[in-house]
Amino acid sequence: MAQQDWSTVGKPVRKKDAMALLLGKPAYLDDLTPKDCLVVKVLRSPHAHALIEEIDTENAEQIPGVAAIFTYRDVPQKRFTMAGQTYPEPSPYDRLILDRRVRFVGDAVAIVAGENEAAVDRALKRIRVRYQVLEPVLDFHTAKDNLILVHPEESWRSLCPVGADNRRNLCASETCQDGDVDRILAGCDQVVEGVYHTKACQQAMMETFRTYTEIDPYGRLHVVSSTQIVFHVRRILANALDIPKSKVHVEKFRIGGGFGAKQTVVAEVYPALVTWKTGRPAKMIYTRQECQTAGTPRHEMEVRVRLGASNDGTIRALDVYTLSNTGAYGEHGPTTVGLSGHKSIPLYTHSLEAFRFAYDVVYTNHQSAGAYRGYGATQGIFAVETAVNELADRLGMDPVALREKNMVREGQVMPAYYNERADACALDRCMTRCKELFHWEEKFPVRDMGNGKVRAAGVAMAMQGSGISGVDVGSATIKLSDEGFFNLSIGAADMGTGCDTILAQMAAECMECSLDDVAVFGADSDASPYDSGSYASSTTYVTGKAVEKACEELKDRLCQVGAELLNCPPGGGGVRPEGGAPPGRLRPGLPGRHRHQVHVRQRHRCSGHLLPHLAHLPAPLHGGYGRGGGGPGDRLRPGAGLHRRGGLRHPHQPQSGPGADRGRHCPGHWHGPVRGCDLYPGGAHPGGLPDAV
Repeated sequence: MAQQDWSTVGKPVRKKDAMALLLGKPAYLDDLTPKDCLVVKVLRSPHAHALIEEIDTENAEQIPGVAAIFTYRDVPQKRFTMAGQTYPEPSPYDRLILDRRVRFVGDAVAIVAGENEAAVDRALKRIRVRYQVLEPVLDFHTAKDNLILVHPEESWRSLCPVGADNRRNLCASETCQDGDVDRILAGCDQVVEGVYHTKACQQAMMETFRTYTEIDPYGRLHVVSSTQIVFHVRRILANALDIPKSKVHVEKFRIGGGFGAKQTVVAEVYPALVTWKTGRPAKMIYTRQECQTAGTPRHEMEVRVRLGASNDGTIRALDVYTLSNTGAYGEHGPTTVGLSGHKSIPLYTHSLEAFRFAYDVVYTNHQSAGAYRGYGATQGIFAVETAVNELADRLGMDPVALREKNMVREGQVMPAYYNERADACALDRCMTRCKELFHWEEKFPVRDMGNGKVRAAGVAMAMQGSGISGVDVGSATIKLSDEGFFNLSIGAADMGTGCDTILAQMAAECMECSLDDVAVFGADSDASPYDSGSYASSTTYVTGKAVEKACEELKDRLCQVGAELLNCPPGGGGVRPEGGAPPGRLRPGLPGRHRHQVHVRQRHRCSGHLLPHLAHLPAPLHGGYGRGGGGPGDRLRPGAGLHRRGGLRHPHQPQSGPGADRGRHCPGHWHGPVRGCDLYPGGAHPGGLPDAV
């Protein structure tokens, strides 16, 4: 869409859900799910590391209102990960729903389901557990190659080559570099060395983790959850319960915040197990305390930085090592740590002669960490930016001028960022504008406020992309209804960010109609087009592009239909809106054969924590990236005709190219020609991914 004076985009509009939320109408999971379902709670471990020697639930089962109690003996012995990531997940498969070995204070020991909360609370107190308390690994500095193993089990496995080794307490380990770092550092006038420690910190979205489950009339597990990752939840629950993905249907209502915490399957597995075992509806709502003690905090990291520079302020070499504490389980461990270096070192690409980035992610007997805003980049940027400020102080140089001298410029290739080119980078202009707005020259370095206080000024830079390059996808389906309005179906999850409204604005702009003429339906694994989820700053940019492409496709088809009806050539000015209808709108009530819908899946090249691992995957696994997010259960549903142009594809998907599948008929819907959706000309990824596997 060319730049123009927008009629809907960029304008103040009322959010699609504004009035319902403002007036306190039922909108969230607990508002809209039945109250007479089973209440589910978890008995949690008081020990950081222990084996369950005996667990007695007999007394608890006698309490009136208790429907079921499950222990490690009652769950599938198939390990899985709770990380919401595109398949194959880099996070190790290191969990069971319930395990005989507990690995942190708060780990799950037993699941209790009852008719009411009071009965469940009484039952939790009646369960008797005898533990063999083991020595825990609490210091992440000593975790690597420790004699005490957090995961000694043989069934532990890692699907991706991320350097994981449970026999060394390693969740991930890697080293990458460009140039001779040690030689360059030895020749530098100034070398700044520092160790920077960031502790784990917890997120506290207003709506806690919560999930409702039931068996639908077809015997499938129907899951309603407060989640950012509807389609990943389907796969994870199928893995955890060891059932086919086709047996799981996931959807979400309004979400009361996420911040990344809900990119992990935290509460879903427990009521899902209860419902699958008992056949009864069940619901689990985490308390605020549980969110703090058994949630997904930011990873604790220690970052060692060596920075070499000339006396004129030219930064010549950067050496970064990150030690990350993933806790008891490995959710998001291999991927968060990568951004601590891959989104800090590239900021200084301009004159950088060499870099080295190494990391270890270790298991300990602390609460498992996970996704949190910034996703590892925050920890690394804090360390590197602090080192740069220390260099400025040592040189007596303005820290803004030092950054302007060394920062990456548009068009430069960034070796520390998978050799991608900075095609969209206005960092230099951004710094200039910020300096003006802040009145940097007046306020740096410190001002005497005249009341016995001083106020200091500082500066730091950061980088962020939109989405995970070559891996995740956004999709949209738009349909002209029989009454003349548009149905927009998306798989992205609005978690309070307003994406339902934003994407509707884009559709309204493209279709030249009012916002009220776009009805949004979203985040249902059965009905929505596949979407990786709402994370990595991707929804507006990636799913939004899918919306735009789908709208353009639909407009082309509508013009063809209009041309047929008016017996005039399409695109020749003969197709005009009737009466006072907005341009691009056709009258309602067109013959049924002319009702059209378009599905577009958007692949993107915005950011990419997983690109280094892609090159090492065997061919059958390559296809899962960027094309369906997993096994057969995650592929495009029938009727969503999609023509791809180059790029990675699933080995079982037919090869397609320009002109392939034109006018294809798919079960359930009629689809005309659908153009390719890749942003890479010819399907070639700028980072060097293969054209097809």
